[in-house]
Amino acid sequence: MTRSLRRLFGWIKTRWTPRARWLALLTGIGLSGLGFGALYGSWTRACAGAACPSIGVLESYRPTQALKIYAADGRLITERGVERRTVLAFDEIDPTIRAAFLAVEDKRFYQHKGVDLIRFLGAAKRVALALDYVEGFSTITMQLARNVFREQLPSTKTVRRKVKEIQVALELEKTYSKDRILELYLNQIYLGGSAYGVEAGAQRYFGKSARSLNPAEAALLAAIANIPAHYNPRRYPDRAIQRRNLVLNLMRDDGYLTRDEAEVWKAYPLEVSSREDYGDVAQYFVEWVRQQLYARWGNAIYERGYRVYTTLDLDMQLAAERALEAQLQYIEAGGEGPYRHVNYQQYLDSLRVEGEKLTETPYLQGAVVTLDADSGYVRAMVGGRDYSDSEYNRATLAERQAGSTFKPFVYLAAVRANRPLSYMIDDGPISIMQNDTMPWEPQNFDDRFYGPMTMRRGLYLSRNLIAIKLGLELGVPAVVGEASRFGFSTRIPSFPSMFIGSASLVPIELASAYTAFSTLGAQAAPLGILRVEDARGNIVWEPQTRRTTIIDRERMWLVTNMMRDVIRRGTAFSPVWAQGNFHHPAAGKTGTTNDGTDVWFVGFTPELVTAVWIGFDQPRKIKANAQGGRLAAPVWTQYMTEVYERRAAPQDWGRPEGLIARQIDNTTGYLVHPLCPRDVRYFEWFLPGTEPTEICPIHNRLIPGITTPPDDLHEDPPPEQ
Repeated sequence: MTRSLRRLFGWIKTRWTPRARWLALLTGIGLSGLGFGALYGSWTRACAGAACPSIGVLESYRPTQALKIYAADGRLITERGVERRTVLAFDEIDPTIRAAFLAVEDKRFYQHKGVDLIRFLGAAKRVALALDYVEGFSTITMQLARNVFREQLPSTKTVRRKVKEIQVALELEKTYSKDRILELYLNQIYLGGSAYGVEAGAQRYFGKSARSLNPAEAALLAAIANIPAHYNPRRYPDRAIQRRNLVLNLMRDDGYLTRDEAEVWKAYPLEVSSREDYGDVAQYFVEWVRQQLYARWGNAIYERGYRVYTTLDLDMQLAAERALEAQLQYIEAGGEGPYRHVNYQQYLDSLRVEGEKLTETPYLQGAVVTLDADSGYVRAMVGGRDYSDSEYNRATLAERQAGSTFKPFVYLAAVRANRPLSYMIDDGPISIMQNDTMPWEPQNFDDRFYGPMTMRRGLYLSRNLIAIKLGLELGVPAVVGEASRFGFSTRIPSFPSMFIGSASLVPIELASAYTAFSTLGAQAAPLGILRVEDARGNIVWEPQTRRTTIIDRERMWLVTNMMRDVIRRGTAFSPVWAQGNFHHPAAGKTGTTNDGTDVWFVGFTPELVTAVWIGFDQPRKIKANAQGGRLAAPVWTQYMTEVYERRAAPQDWGRPEGLIARQIDNTTGYLVHPLCPRDVRYFEWFLPGTEPTEICPIHNRLIPGITTPPDDLHEDPPPEQ
């Protein structure tokens, strides 16, 4: 360089006259002055009229943070918002991450005052050689200014914007410490998708916090930041590894890693998390929670970094989704007999409008909702088969005829009226005139009549005529009043068909009602949110559980005990007890509408209540002989079997003190006579004063005069009863 200048000056001295040399010197000084003046003018005018942003806003600056929704065990379900970000303090960010970004973005960050003069001169040389504007000297402070003040400092490559950026960077360096600037930068940087900041980036790519990344992971984050779309490790793993290893080399050169350490981490495999979160698992639940939050805070939920801790059990949610989809596919494949509708896969294969969101779908649908019986916590919620196809949440919105799942409320009204479970009712035909129209002549599902039977047997065999006649004895107002205690949002019709489930109920509300059976008297309202915290960890909302006592434990135990027989010997015996081999303490009720359009099973243990519904959005017959026991109960069985493989078996319901046991002839409802056949004898439980006192009159005719049961028939009932 010096030799070239000497040659140039020598040539000028020998070829130019003194006058020409003086003229050239004066011209050079003038041009330099003009250039300096232009630069000074650009510098002073760049921020004139408040054109540059005020860094004072950073005193209270809170970057936009997405809504984060967590499961009960703390696992992230999903985030909602334009910018997914979790702000970490400087000391919370792994030092390896800080080192990686410094090595690749600004190696002299802690030495310069906002502008790296060495990089600036290098960039100026490239501009001169290329005769084009080349941006290549932005420091971390300059990048922070550009990222925070996007409107005032747009990304267009102009000298004016660069001057403004430098001025803001210098002001930042005068006001804030280097650590604070680096903290703001690492929480602001864009890392692909909707991830902003290193915490969101670490969760997105590695499924863990930026508080603890190894050097290879830290280097990959710094590599992605250069051009996130170009270095996306899921789409372009080779590019990402190449760029990561470059960062590791820079970390080695700057002394953050030894040569051997750098080589070890360069050989580290690209281990990217298989999923960013669980949002694709619990989409209906997430939307249900989001709606509650939006009603409270509006659009602020997408910006303020609220952290929502929910009641959802992710393992139960996954099990519920698997069980429902497996059963729906089984039905569509003809596993329960011919299926004559378009199935889900055929629908997917057919042509439809791209991106269309449907409320009503043409294929078989289902819903599952599980509540913790004691608290009402929603542990699982499946609102449909495909959220991307239909966002309509059938678990919380669908009003469908309840069928026989409503019958327990009729029997509860009877027990409240002190009807014993041995009370006899005739399972025979009936004709009821309604509104001067044609008579209503209801039938049982199998179109058969079994004659007189106990109330217990009528429930576990789900005999329509028994429920109707019992309801008529009690009166429509008594049964409507009983159902109203459970707070259903839908109207309970005041006519006799209500006794067998003509009322339309919502699955989550039906599950909530059944918590009273599970807890022996106290109903729990559904609750999906444990607490909401702001970005600083302050609790801003903590919904409370709501429990309502419906009836005393003694009477509710009697009804629940009847419902246990639905599984042990009734309409759910085969899918749950016999074939399903689910022998933990459990009870429930099947439900089928008369036209076979809706099938239900609401099953419960002493801990968990689950409602399962299957049907079409536009009601139509599912298939011939559709029954809740055949179609819906297997979902519950598969689901609960998987759930209780991971948790201890539930403790059985404890029988309240004060109930008394008697051996009953189930064909008459009376105390057994010595001649009553063994196969008609069973133990029944009674509230004191409601137990029968007379011996079976039919068999007493053979040996008259016996007024009390023989001593050997006063033994204790089996433990399971």
